[in-house]
Amino acid sequence: MNIADVMTVIGFVLVTAIIVVLLIIGIYIFFVDRTQRQHPVLRNYPIVGRARYFFEKIGPELRQYFFNNDREGKPISREEFQHIVKKAKYKRDVEGFGSQRNFEEAGYYIRNSMFPKLTEEIKMDRDTKQKTNRYLLVKDPLFTQREEHLEEEESPAYLLDEKDTIVVGENCKYPFRARGPIGMSAMSYGSLGDRAITALSEGLGIAKGTWMNTGEGGLSDYHLKGGADIIMQIGPGMFGVRDREGNFNWDELLEKSKIPQVKAFEVKLAQGAKTRGGHVDAEKVTEEIARIRMVEPYKSIDSPNRFPEFGDLPSLFDFIERIREHTGKPVGMKIVVGSHFEAEELAKEMRDSGKGPDFITIDGGEGGTGASYQELTDSVGLPIKSALPLVDNALKKHGVRDRVKIIASGKLFSPDKVAIALAMGADLVNIARAFMITVGCIQTLKCASNICPVGVATTDPDLQKALVVDEKKYRTANYVITMRKGLFRVAAAAGLDSPIHFKREHVIYKDEKGKTWSLDDIYQSMIQPGGEGSMNA
Repeated sequence: MNIADVMTVIGFVLVTAIIVVLLIIGIYIFFVDRTQRQHPVLRNYPIVGRARYFFEKIGPELRQYFFNNDREGKPISREEFQHIVKKAKYKRDVEGFGSQRNFEEAGYYIRNSMFPKLTEEIKMDRDTKQKTNRYLLVKDPLFTQREEHLEEEESPAYLLDEKDTIVVGENCKYPFRARGPIGMSAMSYGSLGDRAITALSEGLGIAKGTWMNTGEGGLSDYHLKGGADIIMQIGPGMFGVRDREGNFNWDELLEKSKIPQVKAFEVKLAQGAKTRGGHVDAEKVTEEIARIRMVEPYKSIDSPNRFPEFGDLPSLFDFIERIREHTGKPVGMKIVVGSHFEAEELAKEMRDSGKGPDFITIDGGEGGTGASYQELTDSVGLPIKSALPLVDNALKKHGVRDRVKIIASGKLFSPDKVAIALAMGADLVNIARAFMITVGCIQTLKCASNICPVGVATTDPDLQKALVVDEKKYRTANYVITMRKGLFRVAAAAGLDSPIHFKREHVIYKDEKGKTWSLDDIYQSMIQPGGEGSMNA
């Protein structure tokens, strides 16, 4: 036999063996499927029925990349995702041809001025410059990877004018001064990995004029690494300021307050996506995280859904007053609003007692989380555009609005959304998920599983290798700077020299029929008897 005949025989034998093996496997799977009792589809359609589970498994990816249009995806649409990425990666966010917004739907619009402010009329810090790295798109071919060049760019930091600095806790020994209205919402080390927290910290430090909230997981070295201002959150589990038995540790609180970067403390009563205590799975609780949180390693962590130290507003305010006196720094509270009754009760107690927080963080029901329950994320707590005006109204009504700053959060990740929130009563804005996207999040919705494929919401060291801190930190900085630039641009269009001047009269609500309403009209309908929520769209 020649070599060709030998190869033919070998090939025939191999193909036959493969067919036999596949046939044996198929017969085995057939009988397994036919005899199992859990899945009716497999009992009636052995082997073939498995295709159903395969397509069900890859369904989210198919919808995300192929079937949802640019504005359909949830919780963040493809269009919103791309705008965030463009700001972070390219330090610009322009679109051609026209808006994809459905102008037939009801929604809020910023009232433009016939005589907008010129660039030179804008009141901002023109001296502070920041150097970052950004990508320059050279080619975007169809069948090969896009060609991009990384370049260093210097630009203004787009900070507020020094005279417009937002001061939180003016009467505190150590007030917190913010030179920009946009900061990072609460995200704990443990929920995110150390590389993600480090990249965020260093990026925010580069951008300057902003802050990062530690989340209820305690203050880590990674939060401090970039030099950004810190708001340390204290949740019901009191992680990072507790003893081994779970009691509040005032000595530990004092030590944390001595860290210069820690500018304020926030008492977390609730979060928009989970009006309850937090949860971290055991595999995420490494020895380092356990040390920071002062818990046992490799055991699931569940914080209670409220503080055991207090159960009403007077005792809460006493707790806040004691933290302020103990640290000398501003103390705020994070809440989810359920109705105007809670807002009224809060404002009345502040008026009558003369006590209360230096700032109130209002988290909308549309806010995100690493892990929560469907019934809480979908149906408990008002969205931010309903909750924010209720609190602002109540504080003004009872004459205490000037004592407290309001921080709003809930999918406010574009300049126009931030501007609308400022007009509705916010002084500052928190953002979380957009910052996750700047460091690599692709919205696989696996935050609760510790198997985040891009190394963001995981403590797995192998998965975290995907996240390169020295590249992602610039994306975080670019996003903040570009957001602030866009906010000044929107303010100028509205005839304002600074975004701090956004008021109710600068936003209009248009219903499905084209009728327009001022925010004052909407707010009045909210607080009239029987009218609460009648214009919450």
